[in-house]
Amino acid sequence: MFWFPMGEFLGHECGLALVRLRRPLAYYQQRYGDAAWGLRQLYLLMEKQHNRGQDGAGLASVKFDMPPGEDYLRRIRSDEHNALEHIFDRVMRDVKHKSKSQKVKKSKARLVVEGDDGRGGAKSGSSSLGSSDPYRGEVGGLVDDLEIKRRHRYVGELYLGHLRYGTYAGNAGCNCHPFVRKSNTASRNLAIAGNFNMTNAPELFEQLIEYGLSPVGESDTNVVLERIGYFLDREHDHLRATMGPESFRRLDGRELAQAISDEVNLVRIMSKAAEAWDGGYVFAGVLGNGDAFACRDPAGIRPGFFHVDDEVVAVASERAALGNVFNVEPEKVMPIKPGHGLVVKRSGKIEHAPFAEPLVERQCTFERIYFSRGNDPDIYQERKSLGRNLAPRVMKVIGERMDKAVFSFIPNTAEAAYMGLIERVDELTRERHTEELWERIKRGAVKRDDLEQLLNGRLRAEKIAHKDQRLRTFITHDAARRDLVMHIYDITRGVVRRDDTLVVLDDSIVRGTTLRESIITILSRLNPSRIVIASSAPPIKYPDCYGIDMSQLGRFIAFEAAVALLHERGESELLDEVERLCREQAEKPAHKMVNHVRKIYERFNLDEISKKVAELVRPQSISWKGPIELVYQTVEGLREAMPNHRGDWYFTGDYPTPGGYRVLNRSYLNWRQHEDVRAY
Repeated sequence: MFWFPMGEFLGHECGLALVRLRRPLAYYQQRYGDAAWGLRQLYLLMEKQHNRGQDGAGLASVKFDMPPGEDYLRRIRSDEHNALEHIFDRVMRDVKHKSKSQKVKKSKARLVVEGDDGRGGAKSGSSSLGSSDPYRGEVGGLVDDLEIKRRHRYVGELYLGHLRYGTYAGNAGCNCHPFVRKSNTASRNLAIAGNFNMTNAPELFEQLIEYGLSPVGESDTNVVLERIGYFLDREHDHLRATMGPESFRRLDGRELAQAISDEVNLVRIMSKAAEAWDGGYVFAGVLGNGDAFACRDPAGIRPGFFHVDDEVVAVASERAALGNVFNVEPEKVMPIKPGHGLVVKRSGKIEHAPFAEPLVERQCTFERIYFSRGNDPDIYQERKSLGRNLAPRVMKVIGERMDKAVFSFIPNTAEAAYMGLIERVDELTRERHTEELWERIKRGAVKRDDLEQLLNGRLRAEKIAHKDQRLRTFITHDAARRDLVMHIYDITRGVVRRDDTLVVLDDSIVRGTTLRESIITILSRLNPSRIVIASSAPPIKYPDCYGIDMSQLGRFIAFEAAVALLHERGESELLDEVERLCREQAEKPAHKMVNHVRKIYERFNLDEISKKVAELVRPQSISWKGPIELVYQTVEGLREAMPNHRGDWYFTGDYPTPGGYRVLNRSYLNWRQHEDVRAY
């Protein structure tokens, strides 16, 4: 289980990785001393996105040109704790075991192969064989690719990996990606994995039934798999009709099967499969014949990137992971364009082509605020800008006595925004002091203390909370979990005085539950004069339905605050009006729906919502009597920090697809009916 900023449990984002080798396995064996080099790169890509997966992990491997009767597509999945390590321990077990029984050639080897058609060929290279890497296999000897693949179950030329953070169904291994659709025709075998949610999975399921299929499982992953599989079958039927025995070419048997495999058009398949999709997604898939693809939703909601060089084609959910694993500059890592698919044919042909009409680009801002690792240079600067943009609002709350303020942050992912915050606060403080000093100089009233304050004054930035990484929140009983959460963070005592204002920056405040139940209690033990909680993100007001599992409107602390204010002001009849409007449009098509919930928030400004949230998160059990204040980022500050990422529907209610408005409508009606269920 994972705890969101300030310890709030919330669904996360799945991680995706694909590695397609462009050289023979013998090339990697001789250049890197490791025929399992591709597997190792997949492991590194997945490990560097490990923050994206908590429920499980899985991978699929495709071996090219295996003789009839031998395995060519393998899959392994796990929902165990440390699932990623568990999978790669299993995958590499036979590599390590067999390496010990083989004579490993320690002298330098040299391989020279001409050309590169995707089936072989490489530049010359040399290296010493052998490695101490725990996931680096020494297959030893100078053997051909077929022998390597026969010796090692998961060593192949094409790999698909996935880190699961489930937002639907349970956490069993059968729910982990990749999902596989099997066939006795290699090019009809399909494995897919993705980071996505479809808002209209039930409608897509009904379409499959109309096609005459009998799908098992109604999750959006099953639906997507079967829909792609259906059009993959249709593609085969089309190609058979144009090249088969009754066609002009009159191909049959093995010759026909190979011709169909060569001509399968994955862009055409994706174009047909995606016609009715409503959601945010990045998929990757592999066929048993060695074809591979990755595609991204038309609005660019979910992120996806790729890197190509003369040794590998690789895809991942995060740009920084690809840059670090393959040691390339960020600008060498390309985004998959919205509505585009990256296709790598078995022949080696690479295509980056549109499969759907693009929509207005609405890249998810939560990816930038929190989900992706902050070592991406653009994300790092954006997070710092969020902190800088928040600085004036924080200073307004603190007042004149900046020397009595202690700044810190929770969780670790808020560190970059925290750096931006204190940098800007320091700049503004010095500007204020300089102006005051100049006025005193003009009046002839400068004192030594004034100069010392300007020259030597420093913000008090401290590490107040330390997360204990060894503690796992595996207890599901509410009371026991609350007690455990109290010990996730250790506090630094002795740096906050009783007359100090403690300012703590967070990425975002979602539900406020754990903030209320544990974090405020922990911070109050330092006995500051007051506590200021600052959020680098605006208040979350609306559900998300494109990957983040937060579809229940009544759980948001900002919504709770707005409802409380309506009751306090005697305006609760607005809740009835919004319910009536939502019911009236409930049966309409999604594209005709509008955001009626916005009427609730329009009654209040940001400061009013902030003040009420500060009241709601105050624990009743603490003896500390100091005030709690809360400062939110503005939507304008968010957009200024990341102008190229306008996916802010959870802050603004402006959804990128029609399905978002339907989820919002259903979520409000669920809340009014006291139904604590997902809205999609």
